[in-house]
Amino acid sequence: MSVDRSVPFNRETLESVLKRRFFFAPSFDIYGGVSGLYDYGPPGCALQSNIIDAWRKHFILEEDILEVDCSMLTPYEVFKTSGHVDKFADWMCRDPATGEIFRADHLVEEVLEARLKGDKLARGQDHAEKDTSEEKKRKKKVKEIVAVKLDDSVAAEYEFVLAQIDGYSGPELGDLMKKFDIRNPATGGELTPPMEFNLMFETAIGPSGQLKGYLRPETAQGQFLNFSKLLESNNLRMPFASAAIGKSFRNEISPRSGLLRTREFCMAEIEHFIDPENKSHPRFSEVKDTVLRLLPKSTQQEGLNDLLEITIGEAVEKGIVDNETLGYFLVRIYTFLLSIGADPARIRFRQHLQNEMAHYAADCWDGEMNTSYGWIECIGCADRSAYDLSVHSARTNEKLVVRETLEAPKEIEDYEVTIDKKKFGPLFRKDAGKVENYLTSRTQCELEDLAKELSEKKSISFVVDGVQDNKTLSLDDSLIKIEKTKKLQHIREYIPNVIEPSFGISRILYCLIEQNFWVRPDDLSRSVLSFTPAIAPTKVLLVPLSNNEVFTPIVADITKRLRKSFISSKIDDSSASIGRRYARNDELGTPFGVTVDFQSVKDHTVTLRHRDTTMQVRGSQEDIIAAISAMVFDGLSWDDATAKLDAFEGQQE
Repeated sequence: MSVDRSVPFNRETLESVLKRRFFFAPSFDIYGGVSGLYDYGPPGCALQSNIIDAWRKHFILEEDILEVDCSMLTPYEVFKTSGHVDKFADWMCRDPATGEIFRADHLVEEVLEARLKGDKLARGQDHAEKDTSEEKKRKKKVKEIVAVKLDDSVAAEYEFVLAQIDGYSGPELGDLMKKFDIRNPATGGELTPPMEFNLMFETAIGPSGQLKGYLRPETAQGQFLNFSKLLESNNLRMPFASAAIGKSFRNEISPRSGLLRTREFCMAEIEHFIDPENKSHPRFSEVKDTVLRLLPKSTQQEGLNDLLEITIGEAVEKGIVDNETLGYFLVRIYTFLLSIGADPARIRFRQHLQNEMAHYAADCWDGEMNTSYGWIECIGCADRSAYDLSVHSARTNEKLVVRETLEAPKEIEDYEVTIDKKKFGPLFRKDAGKVENYLTSRTQCELEDLAKELSEKKSISFVVDGVQDNKTLSLDDSLIKIEKTKKLQHIREYIPNVIEPSFGISRILYCLIEQNFWVRPDDLSRSVLSFTPAIAPTKVLLVPLSNNEVFTPIVADITKRLRKSFISSKIDDSSASIGRRYARNDELGTPFGVTVDFQSVKDHTVTLRHRDTTMQVRGSQEDIIAAISAMVFDGLSWDDATAKLDAFEGQQE
């Protein structure tokens, strides 16, 4: 069934609805609020819970994933080892005159986009959009778009930069700011060069304050640290996956766009552990013909945004997507978004550029959803290789490995470290054990690099945490040998690789709200949120025709039946007209309305209304509830679920 969504989207109208109906609101509002922190009201809370429930069914149940719930407080040592202490940062710049702070990549992006809009305005090709009041508070942006025509070459260069804005380093962003004369948009003041700002919230664990910790910026590390326990829980079978759902925290430089960039948010992450020598997936054949809209890194490097529509089977075969398991999860992400009501035409997967991707990652794609803010990264899906388990294993001396008995012995050639302990001990004294453990616990890749360094320079340099005040240590080839040795292997021991789909639930929630919001053309005061029945905050609105007491027992009986069927409902027995009561709940996203009238008193039938089309059917309470249940829990369409019910045209909107 189609509906008329011809009225242009207006973000101010949507924000008015969300604020008035308390989907979410700034935290501590009556104290002036804190940027980047939000509270969810009843409909927003229910919507988020329903999205998480759908996620849990789609992934944890269907993929037989092991769910864990790990601590949000994490000791310093864990994030030092994982690299978050040193590298989990964004680039910021500061206006020395005003003290204002900007996130460098966002500032460059917003200024160049504003100049391009001004160019289009000057050419009569576009109309500058007005910022909403929330946007004006949020953005450090040009106050209004000025119509200035750009040279074609300059406009093309701006487009090229914007196409790969996520791939620039801090120094490169600084160069762009100089080249394009990007200043404080409000004052014109010069800005400092971009500098790194670590995004983790630091805290102290315990009353002494001596145990330094952080609020987790992601849920992944707890899953890696519990790998051995999870493998045991899975009866030592590989491959397998774990998942975690919960709050994460990032001290954003410039929180923006409501729920799209906040300091506290809900994440759902999967860690799929696989054999590095076999990244196929047993169910890939089920999804190989699914067409996805991809934005490969090769296209972005050309300064273009043209999407490639291709089956995932072909994308893996051509090497665009690195392996089957990564491709399988891209499709599962896509089908999940469709199942909760995302617009397929507004979903794409963007591949990370080489300098944007973590050094250890084999491939990484962002699942993006299009909104009035542009393309928003909502999901990341990365092949993280064996990095996380390797570094934690090396730091703790715990073997986070899989052991498999080989059918026949196999000769292997590995790098091994040999140390001259007679010279080594006196050199490092009490720290000798720490240094030796550091060297002998390196991965094969790291040992290969060290062997090359030792061969070329006749010495190696390295840092061991906590040894000699973290100064660089040096060993020459008279103290250490790193050579390949052959040995017979009866048991294969390996560190699994990890495919990680990571979901920002808060971002998905907002994008769904935008993509499902529209206004009825025949009455611009009537807004609608077309959530799917499965995720709608409330499924059914019960509407007695009036406050006549004869309707009370019927409404109570239907409410009881709905509760027993685990279908959420609300009663609106106010004095407003039927049409007004329906309209109030259309903007809450309630998909179905059940009206109790005088005919219901006579024969116990009721009417069922469809939110989007306003079509109505009539039937017995049992048949109506069965139809609702089929649409909420089984995903049946309105036409299929109500095929045996009679059309009804009684109540007026």
